[in-house]
Order: sequence, then structure tokens, then C-alpha cells
Amino acid sequence: MRIAGLLLFLATVPGAAQAPYFAPAHVPDGVAVLPLPPAPGSPEDNADRALFQATRTLMGSPRWRMATDDVTNAPLDRYACAMGMRLDAARAPALAALLDRIGTGDMVGPIKDHYRKARPYLGTDAPICEPRTDHLARNGDYPSGHAANGWLEALVLVQLLPDRATALLTRGRAYGESRVICGVHSRSAVQAGWLAGSAMFAMLQTSPAYHRDLAAAARELARLRTHAPVPDRAACAREAELVGTGPGR
Repeated sequence: MRIAGLLLFLATVPGAAQAPYFAPAHVPDGVAVLPLPPAPGSPEDNADRALFQATRTLMGSPRWRMATDDVTNAPLDRYACAMGMRLDAARAPALAALLDRIGTGDMVGPIKDHYRKARPYLGTDAPICEPRTDHLARNGDYPSGHAANGWLEALVLVQLLPDRATALLTRGRAYGESRVICGVHSRSAVQAGWLAGSAMFAMLQTSPAYHRDLAAAARELARLRTHAPVPDRAACAREAELVGTGPGR
């Protein structure tokens, strides 16, 4: 009983490390699931390179600033406008713990290691929206982990707030597109990230532990929706305009 109580306590403590819902051996083989990245010199590869160059003109724009913020912002901040609520781990510990526990790293990581596809900015002096660190350079382009995680988060939030589905999915799509605008991922890598996120979402539906945590977050949100603070309307209106723009839109 004491151990069970401790585990329940840790599951709702902000910042407490959460074990993934699946061991790496039980995660789908992403190399088999995802399509091959574009071959060098292929029409798809050329389109990726052209889009990288075209999006460098966005440097300093509001959409560029959004992409910069998307590098490090937290899910509850990122989806505040889409949810219609300003939440944090103290106010919504069950939801925060759920979002902390889901993830795509065990699927995306092996794919990156398999292909070792160079990020689009490497070999250029073109601007990107985050520091050019050694870690970033070594971490492959394909697929985008940010896009995978952001899309997975959006899908989970739709399960909890189905009436906000359009806003949540639009923000999830825009979060992935921020990586193209930032210049650190090709569009094909972002599209592959969305597929990886969808694959992990399908896996989550098979996990009893996930469904228990989802139910706890749903009960929490049902209470919070009556009194949680709302995001700034003007800021959300600006965000809505920005997420309607992006690569290929």
C-alpha cells in the first residue's frame, strides 16, 4: 500500500520523472513504419532545399519569433490558446504528468540514428532560430522529434477536449512547421515526425496505464474548465493568424 501510494504521489508531482508507457522493445520499429527520407538530388529533396531557402526570408518576422519560442516552450503554454485555458503543473498536475509521460523518443531516436540525415542548415551560413550547437548538428534531421512530440500532444489533448479539436490540431501542425521555419528540419522530416506521433498515439490506446492517467486528467479538466484563467484574447488572435500561415500554405 505504501509503495502504491508513493507511485500515485510521484505521478502527480510537478517535475517528477515519469517512466514511459512502453519499454523500448515494445515501441514500433520506426525504420519499417516510416517512408524513406528523400534521396539526395530527388525532386522531394530539391523541394526541401528550396523551402529551406525560401523560409530564411522569414527571419525577424512574427512567425519566426513564434518558431523561436516553439524551440523550448512547454506543452501547457504552447497549447493554452488552443485549449482556451492557462494551466501549469501546479494547477493541473494530472494533465502535466500525462503530457510528461507520453513521448516519441524511443521511436524517433533509432530512426535518426539509422539514417543520420544532415539538417538543412549544415554547410550553409543561413540563419536559423536556435543556437548552432554540436548536439543539434549531430542529432539527425529525419524525422523531427519536435514535430512527433507536438503532434502526439495535440492528439492526446483532443481526446480530453474534443470540442477544441480544430484549434488543438491546427496548433500541433503549426508546431511542426515551426521547425521548417526555424531552419533546423526539412519539410519531409516534419511530415515523418507527424506520422511517428500518430503511430505512438495508436500505441497509447492499447495501454491500460495510459487510459487511467487519461481519465484522471479528464476529471481534472472538467473541474478546471469552470474557473481556470483564460489566455489573453489579443495574443490568441495573433497566434490564430500565425498558425494559418506556414510552409506551403
